[in-house]
Order: sequence, then C-alpha cells, then structure tokens
Amino acid sequence: MSRHRIVIIGSGFAGLTAARRLKHANADITILARTSHHLFQPLLYQVATGILSEGDIAPTTREILRKQKNVEIFQALVEDIDVENRIVKWRNHNKHEQTEYDTLLVAAGAGQSYFGNDHFAVFAPGMKTIDDALELRARIFGAFELAEIETDPAAVEKLLTFVVVGAGPTGVEMAGQIRELASKTLKGEFRRIDPTQARVILVDGASFPLPPFGEKLGHKTWAELEKLGVELKMDAFVTNVDAEGVTLKYKSGEEETIECVCKVWAAGVSASPLGAQIAKATGAEVDRAGRVLVNKDLTLPGHPEIFVLGDMMSFPGVPGVAQGAIQSARFAADTVLARLNNRSPKRSEFSYFDKGSMATIARFKAVVQMGKMELTGFMAWVSWCFLHLLYIVGFKSQVGTLVNWFFSFLSGARSQRTTTNQQLVARLAMEQLGSGVSGKLVAGEDVVEEIVQAAQEESHEAEGSQPHNAE
Repeated sequence: MSRHRIVIIGSGFAGLTAARRLKHANADITILARTSHHLFQPLLYQVATGILSEGDIAPTTREILRKQKNVEIFQALVEDIDVENRIVKWRNHNKHEQTEYDTLLVAAGAGQSYFGNDHFAVFAPGMKTIDDALELRARIFGAFELAEIETDPAAVEKLLTFVVVGAGPTGVEMAGQIRELASKTLKGEFRRIDPTQARVILVDGASFPLPPFGEKLGHKTWAELEKLGVELKMDAFVTNVDAEGVTLKYKSGEEETIECVCKVWAAGVSASPLGAQIAKATGAEVDRAGRVLVNKDLTLPGHPEIFVLGDMMSFPGVPGVAQGAIQSARFAADTVLARLNNRSPKRSEFSYFDKGSMATIARFKAVVQMGKMELTGFMAWVSWCFLHLLYIVGFKSQVGTLVNWFFSFLSGARSQRTTTNQQLVARLAMEQLGSGVSGKLVAGEDVVEEIVQAAQEESHEAEGSQPHNAE
C-alpha cells in the first residue's frame, strides 16, 4: 500500500509550519512554491531601505528542510487544481508537470491590492516579495542619484518627495525608514543636493495611522512620525497615481496632487488568484479580498481533504498576519496527523489566539499592543526586535540580521545599498513581455519578434473585421 500523499502549496509561514509539523508523519510530502525561499515578509521594508540583505530574511526552503526526509520541494507555479481527480497541475518555466495528492494544504499567500486600480502598480510597487523590495530599493536610492544630476529646482523637489500609501504597520515602518535614510544615512554624501531636505509623506483614508492598534497608539505614532519629519495626510484617498505624482481626495471633498517620482504602495492585500480558482472548483465562496471562506476545521465544503490556510483563508477574527498563518497551519497539520493515526483530533474546530500587534516607527521607537497592555518607545522597540529575531528561520539568518541591526542602529549606516537598473525595470519589462516569457528568454528565443508578429496579426484581423464602404 502506497504512503499517504500530502501536497503543500506555498512556502510562507503557513506552508513551512505545516511541513515541519508533519515531520514524523507516515506520509510523503511535496511542497510546490513559486520561490525557492521562505520569506520573512515583515522585514521586507528593511531590505528596501538598505538595512538588511535579501538573504537575511529569505533563507532557502531546501536548506531549512534538508534534514526532513519525508519532504520533497519543487519550485513551481501552480496553474490548476483538479479537485475531482486530486491532481495539482504546475510548471517551472515551460516545463509542465502534475502531482497527485490525498491531502492538499493550500497556502499560496497574498499579493498587493490596488482596489481595482491595478495600473497604479506601474508607478507604485507594493511590498510583498523580494523582487518588490529590491525594485523599491533601486527606486528610492535612484531618486537621490537623479536629484544630484538635476539642475531644475522643481525637478529636484519632485525627486526628493517620497509618498507612502497606507498607514498600517508596513507603511508606517517604510515612511520612518525613508525619513531616517534621508536625514542620517545619506547626510553629507552628496554635493549638489541636501538629502535631509527630502519630503516623506504618509497617506491613508483612516483618521490616524495604525488603525488596528486603536486611537491612543495611533495618535502617539502620529506624533512620533511628525518628530521624525514625516508628513501625514489622513482621511485622504488616492484617486490617481502616474509618473508625475499622486492625486488625493480628502473626506472633506478637497483634492490635492503631490508631485513626486518615488511612490510606495502599502495599502491593502489580495489573496492569491488560486483562491478564487479553488473556490469555484469546490463551490466555496470568496470574500472581497479573494480569500476563501473555510469550514470551522479550515477545510472546504464537500472536500475534507483540502485545507486553505494563512492569508488565503477567510475565518472570523483571524487577521492577515504571521500568527494567523502559523496557528492555522499547526491546526491543519495536527488534524492530518490525527487522521493518519486513525484517531480524532484534539480540536475539531480552529480557534485563533491573538498574541498582539507591533510596529516600529523608527530607530529605538515602536508601538506594541498585547491585549490591554500597550507599550511605546524604547521598550516596545526592544520587544519588537526580540520577537522578529525569534521568528526569523535559521540561526545563520538570525545572526546576520542581528549584526546588520547592530551596525545600522548604532551608526545610522546601511550596508545593503547596492542597486541595479535590472532591479528597477525587470518587473515592468516582464509584465509587458507577458506570461511564460522567462522560459523562452532562458531558451534564447526572440520573444520581441514573436510579440511584434502577434501584434501585427491581431491588427490585420481587426482590420479585416471592419466593414468597408462601397466606392
């Protein structure tokens, strides 16, 4: 009799936690993930602003699980799930494969949401992947380099204006770090511009930053950000983003356009499109963010063999944070283990334990909320550092992060400031070239000629379908 086959889609907090929890399971586990690494997403903004390298927060999944012999890992883009025949169809570049399963754990995570304005992404990258962070690093440092060359004062001002959209933890942390970068790290390094004169603007539709933390901590955060020199524009909604700047509309009805070159989008998340796909196949529903409404045991209606976890699941009271992913993965793994051992699980229904929230504002300043306890200032920052070090996977990554933090926080210097034009434009180029282009490029195919030819054929077809007036 063949061993039970478990397929895990995704190598984030949920996917990795589930795999490790099933270490001693009498089963063969296959992990299918788009990337070869496990990403500690809460520290992406530190990669974007030159504090940490991508390796510090994204150890390879193979290295983490190298001693777990019941796991095999494939770097894979999942394209379809045949729920009736229990087959996951995926590809790596142009090589198409499929993997059968007895139990499926779907934890493909979430991406950035532009609330129906996906064209904003051209000018305002999100903060969800290593590629996003490296692109933002190139855009942020590149803005200072362009300003040094520019002779028009108005153009310099536009280049030295940075707008961060979204005043949740990621937005607050990003705005604070750009402000510190400009006022401390880059101070005195340029000859024609003064980086300390850069404007950093934080925008949100809420009345105060960090709304989930409550009004008291939100206003304390506001005060600390203003001390740093960050400008806050609350009760403001973004109505347009283009190459020239950002247009805002306030709740009062007033409109404002901020001229800026570098924008960061840190507002809103949308679950992986795989969620809508699997929901359609199983008859499940999705919420407005594309998350799948799951049963109380995190399975799907009529499909007890399929679990949806982490940022992809919609479950009452569970926020889209690391703890939600970790706790849901542990519950699902324990349920699977109970089934494999022919016993009832200890818990038949998932319940979430809220361990609190925290966010850094700047060096030595943070806010922490744990139940009724609220911390601000240095002690909150120390707590934030300790917890984040604890959750980084791998001793090597923890030591690397600690060393970089030590030098950065004490001196204000940042060792990870290397940028390239490829980091800056690769995402946009790949999007214009279309899906599946990476495999063709690696194979040496002329994709540009292929795209031009396809465009010409489409144009000829359109012309042929137009009615002609008789002469």
